[in-house]
Amino acid sequence: MTMRKILFTGVAAIGIAALGLVAPASLQAQQAAAVAIDNDDIGGVVTGPKGPEAGVWVIAETRDLPVRFIRIVVTDDSGRYVVPDLPKANYDVWVRGYGLVDSPKVKSAPGKQLNLKAVPAPNETAAAQYYPAIYWYSMMKIPEASVFGSKEAPANVKITDYLNGMKNNGCVGCHQLGQLSTRTIPKYHLEGKTHQEAWVRRIQSGQAGENMVLQAAGQLGGLPFKYLADWTERVAKGELPFAKPTRPQGIERNIVVTLRDWHNDKQYLHDLIASDRRYPTVNAYGPVYGQCEHACNDMPILDPIKNVATNFVLPTTPDMPLALGPGNAGSVKILQPSAYWGEENIWDSKANNHNSMFDRKGRLWLAATGHKPDNPDFCKKGSSHPSAVEFPLNSTNRRVTMYDPKTGKYTAYQTCFGSHHLQFGYDANETLWMSTGGGGGNVGWINTKMLDETGDIQKSQGWTALVLDTNGNGQRDEYTEPGKPQEPGKDMRIGATFYAVMPSPVDGSVWGTLRGNPGAIVRIDPTKNPHKSLAEQYNVPLPGFGPRGGDIDKQGRVWVSLASGHMGVFDRRLCKGPLNGPKATGDHCPEGWAFHQYPGPGFKGIGENSAEASYYSWVDQHNTFGMGDDIPMSTANLMDGLVALNKDGKMVSIRVPYPLGFYAKGFDGRIDDPKAGWKGRGLWAANGDRTPWLIEGGKGTKPLAAHFQLRPDPLAH
Repeated sequence: MTMRKILFTGVAAIGIAALGLVAPASLQAQQAAAVAIDNDDIGGVVTGPKGPEAGVWVIAETRDLPVRFIRIVVTDDSGRYVVPDLPKANYDVWVRGYGLVDSPKVKSAPGKQLNLKAVPAPNETAAAQYYPAIYWYSMMKIPEASVFGSKEAPANVKITDYLNGMKNNGCVGCHQLGQLSTRTIPKYHLEGKTHQEAWVRRIQSGQAGENMVLQAAGQLGGLPFKYLADWTERVAKGELPFAKPTRPQGIERNIVVTLRDWHNDKQYLHDLIASDRRYPTVNAYGPVYGQCEHACNDMPILDPIKNVATNFVLPTTPDMPLALGPGNAGSVKILQPSAYWGEENIWDSKANNHNSMFDRKGRLWLAATGHKPDNPDFCKKGSSHPSAVEFPLNSTNRRVTMYDPKTGKYTAYQTCFGSHHLQFGYDANETLWMSTGGGGGNVGWINTKMLDETGDIQKSQGWTALVLDTNGNGQRDEYTEPGKPQEPGKDMRIGATFYAVMPSPVDGSVWGTLRGNPGAIVRIDPTKNPHKSLAEQYNVPLPGFGPRGGDIDKQGRVWVSLASGHMGVFDRRLCKGPLNGPKATGDHCPEGWAFHQYPGPGFKGIGENSAEASYYSWVDQHNTFGMGDDIPMSTANLMDGLVALNKDGKMVSIRVPYPLGFYAKGFDGRIDDPKAGWKGRGLWAANGDRTPWLIEGGKGTKPLAAHFQLRPDPLAH
């Protein structure tokens, strides 16, 4: 604020006080609107019929730039706001908030003061349209306890299995449920049918239809159809959520959300990457890179400085199959036409880039493939490769590739093992660890230092089976195979393998999540002989269940997203009993676990719970967001954004209020300039919903890249 503004404001206040008068609301608004702004900001005050509106969002959107650009801030206690650092363009600016409906869009430009009038919702129905999806999804009834074990439910399916399948390890593991597009049914599916019949038909739509049918009709035996139908029918009749959200509080009002669209309106993005999580200044101010998974062979590239989106097509060979069909999330052909895309097949990936990681040199390593599934001989039985001697592998569907942005060179490496998530370790060899997503029974790695020095991918890679030291002698011996009874004197092999993969910064161990109910986390120690690593398994005890994504902090604690509606944390240091031996098969350290319930309402009738279905967890080890080091965070897949566990033990909602339906599958942190305060830090996430046309705006909208920043106060600029 200039000295002239300070003097003027001060004199006005003194004059009013001297007269013993109280300024009318209109004058209060004018004074509050005199917020300091630069020539690239828009600022002012938001008022409603009762005065200033605190804790509401101000949205500035433009389509003048090469990509659609949206910046969103929250008002302070006095209704004041500043939308900072806007690129030069013409903007539509409006107000959105709980208890309101959207205000009329006002044209504005950077450098202008703009007061806005909030519009109260005329009724509860109108107000509820802006609630996050969780408030609607939690309305769905859960089968009563008596249903499980009866003829209505499949044999051996428990209520926790049902919730696991209806949340992050099933339905909500692919797309949001509860936003307008899913709490209603398109006329295309509903006309002439009951809601239950419409749901049976609806889930057969498009290339994801087969996967949805296997989940709902196969694993859960058709049980969900009755409850989905009851839910959407009640919504259609006007029933509203039983809980109401509160407006952003505390530091939630300091969050700045910037969105840019990229890619295309048909094919989804699974994720994006911005930096090296170990060294978060890597790629400072650089482009972010997207991952297309089953949808396409593109690698979308977004330059946030120039606001330009480009694309790199991942090279594939004619003999590579489509990443569709058995073992994949999509089918080669549709089961039934889609209400949105008809009979068109919109997914056509071969490279199948699931997610990527930067190394400290600024290169991208991709969980993608550039070879057909059959493995070379050095991977198979009879090979002298030390990993093949222990656990030979005949084929794999997804391998590892590397892209160097500086040269544009793309290299496909023929790994024996599969990849799904990948993460660099903290060792001198710059080891890159890969999970395989749940199957395969092994975990693989690449010694990238050796690979750089020799170019020999055969010698630079390795993998290990997951084997528990159940005979307790400290070495890997003959073992029983998965599903077989434990035998005295033998070790035991785990059949599943890591979904998330987490190298520890503490002791060289590598952790992973095992999806399922109750699910587990597993630790391997590769520090002696990595090809014969020993594993430790720690099952998730109640009230937790259903892990999916996870990450590790600088203390070695593992944080996981749970279908129970919790962020779970496991600390191996708290274990009281032996960590190996005949009794250490999973349930031997419940004392190592703690649980933090996610925010938002829960399903009724099943006790205290949150309906949140978080896909992935990530630890901000280096204060890239501004809440401090080692802050555990999760995707908030039914709350339109992310959630962080603050040092005080409270959950902080990091929400995208527009467009409604934002859904992240992962996220990353980057420090562009450690000396630039909040402006040099931030989190990056992609809208990773497999059905991007179900977001607010409908068909024609593109996937979004979100940048989250935390100001010291709501008026900082």
